[in-house]
Amino acid sequence: MERKTALVAGANGIIGKNLVEHLRADGGWDVVGLSRRGGPGTVAVDLLDPADTRAKLSSLPDVTHLFYAAYQDRPTWAELVAPNVAMLTNLVDALASAPLEHVSLMQGYKVYGAHLGPFKTPARETDAGHMPPEFNVDQQQFLEQRSGAWTWSAIRPSVVGGTALGNPMNLALVIAVYASISKELGLPLRFPGKPGAYNSLLEMTDAGLLASATVWATGQRGAFNIANGDLFRWSELWPKLAAYFELDVAPPLQMSLADVMADKGPLWTSMAAKHGLTASYSDVSASWGFGDFVFGWDYDMFADTSKSRRAGFHTYVETEQMFYRLFDEFRKARVIP
Repeated sequence: MERKTALVAGANGIIGKNLVEHLRADGGWDVVGLSRRGGPGTVAVDLLDPADTRAKLSSLPDVTHLFYAAYQDRPTWAELVAPNVAMLTNLVDALASAPLEHVSLMQGYKVYGAHLGPFKTPARETDAGHMPPEFNVDQQQFLEQRSGAWTWSAIRPSVVGGTALGNPMNLALVIAVYASISKELGLPLRFPGKPGAYNSLLEMTDAGLLASATVWATGQRGAFNIANGDLFRWSELWPKLAAYFELDVAPPLQMSLADVMADKGPLWTSMAAKHGLTASYSDVSASWGFGDFVFGWDYDMFADTSKSRRAGFHTYVETEQMFYRLFDEFRKARVIP
């Protein structure tokens, strides 16, 4: 079979990292990763700079598939639009002469307004849009307008479970580090979110499952919700996660993790020396704000994933077991005690 060349934008993120590993393990791909920081096996590129993007891509092999999982944060929803649309545009423009077959866009439930407040659940790919600004929607519209010689797919996961460090959206790491610090201080594990969030209905998306679905969707067209296939409530799952860390559970107490963890750097340094940990506090503390965001969902957060199943994707992951596996991986890597 003719080998394909995958270009993964955002290769160091929680989604891109697992996608790169999945593609390389698959065996039928030549894989090139892009990221702002660069790193081993990854090309450093500023996608906001059209000239730098063109220059860096000019020395790469002919790209057949673009997997776009890059993201730049900004203070407001409106400010997110310009840079995130520009990065995708610059990258697609730089591939104008490549034998491109498919562009895969990583999105999320913000397309449904999930970040704004209670929304219709289960969310479906055919649901009506919401009032802009929303960069995910603008990115998709750009692909719809530019596609022709190549096809596109938009992948919509829930909260993604993975092991990437220094990532601003790693909930599994938030829980693992929060539990580890609670244990070090002799405290029980309290759910820190809004009272209503403890009983809302949620789902997650395993990063490995997401990688499989993303590659599968290169043979499809359009948008697909992708999740583990089960639903949970923190009120049921939280005590089980506490048991993994051999911690008691106390009643929920709403607090901002970004605030209460702001002074925990020295404690983590002493924990690292005591337990032989390999990760600095900056490596493990990037997602506190994201944890506050997720634990603040006092409304249901799940989507209908039957479209992908009808089209032929039938992989499932049990969310409880996903957390245990990720915690095991953090421990094996000496990220947590």
